[in-house]
Amino acid sequence: MRPLPPDRSELSFTDGKPPLSPLQAATEANRCLYCSDAPCIKACPTGINIPEFIRKIATGNLEGSARTIFDSNILGQSCARVCPVEVLCVGDCVYNALGVPPIQIGKLQRFATDAALARGPLPYAAGPDSGRSVGLVGGGPASLACAHRLRRFGHRVTIYEARAQLGGLNVTGIAPYKLPSADGLAEAEAVLAIGGIDVVTGVSVPTDLSWATLLDRHDALFIGVGLGPDSRLGLEGEGLRGVMGAVAFIEQMKLGQVNLRGVQTAAVVGGGNTAMDAVRELRGLGVPDVVLVYRGDEAGMSGYRHEWEGARKLGVRAAFRRQPVAFEVAEGAVTGLRLAPLGPDKRPLGVDPELLPAQLVLLAIGQGTLGHLVEGLDGVQTARGRVVADAAGRTGNPRVFVGGDCKNGGKEVVNAVAEGRDAAVAIDELLRRAGAEVA
Repeated sequence: MRPLPPDRSELSFTDGKPPLSPLQAATEANRCLYCSDAPCIKACPTGINIPEFIRKIATGNLEGSARTIFDSNILGQSCARVCPVEVLCVGDCVYNALGVPPIQIGKLQRFATDAALARGPLPYAAGPDSGRSVGLVGGGPASLACAHRLRRFGHRVTIYEARAQLGGLNVTGIAPYKLPSADGLAEAEAVLAIGGIDVVTGVSVPTDLSWATLLDRHDALFIGVGLGPDSRLGLEGEGLRGVMGAVAFIEQMKLGQVNLRGVQTAAVVGGGNTAMDAVRELRGLGVPDVVLVYRGDEAGMSGYRHEWEGARKLGVRAAFRRQPVAFEVAEGAVTGLRLAPLGPDKRPLGVDPELLPAQLVLLAIGQGTLGHLVEGLDGVQTARGRVVADAAGRTGNPRVFVGGDCKNGGKEVVNAVAEGRDAAVAIDELLRRAGAEVA
């Protein structure tokens, strides 16, 4: 994989949640009640046995703790940093009902997994060669989790990735104060260390390689291509200098440099978690005035509450119930955004649009889907741009499986990991059943 540039803009950020010290970790682990019917386990999409890994930290068994985590979630290190634990495991900790601060599960998971990866390779070996081969399209968390589990089953694996690096959003899209690109890439390399995972980068499917070619080459396929480009407003001037999709901006910032010279005010349109990341990143990069523009009110935003609270603490302000209707332009660059006030029902109030001066406008109103990529793949169907599959990732084509954002429409990294892992189990069942029939 191509190395990351050494002068990336993301390097100006520091760790947003510093790791626990050994004493802090031991103290926190000993607070856990080790519930027998732990709600935190049920809240984790990968079903990590959270009380077990915490108990092992408390007893000084860090290796065993990390193994408990990785057995369920091979990308447990990144998930410890990027999971919205406030609405998952930590949010369901029994201490919440007692009015006591919940166990800091994410920080404890990071403590254990960081220690494990610092010691060396993950404690897994490939299974005996099955003689079967699986191709995985896309190199993000879903495919990495699927590939690792398939190797443990003994199947040969090839990942096809359009970019120069593996890792997906863990490398290109996660806020750098949560997970720097280098750490996401290092985790991907740790997954590859099991051996027997071939990687082909710079290849787009089906443009460079057809589905027919891949089906001829492999016994089964897994599709984990994620989501498409940023959605647009449909206003004249969206191609102006200074108007970008938020996902594209974040990727440029993480993998290269962004030029914010002369930007005094930046507007971010949207109310989801990408918008939350974008406003916080702009403030972290030194933009003096950052404004979140959202067509609803604060309570209606889909972004996590704790992320918005973090943004407000950084000085981000909001323009609620505002709909962008036009860009202001000067010399080919954006200079402002015209906003129409909306009522509680999100309908225009019929008053003149307000002018928000801005030298940068980021659009965080969603992403396109990539379901069109599977057109022509026999038996594979799409609905609303998503690839249709059952809970185990099986599509209408018995040799094709799917997981991650292209299946679920854009959930968390941990959901992609769970879907990739579970698809690997279903693929293994298919290949072993086919092998038994041949025998």
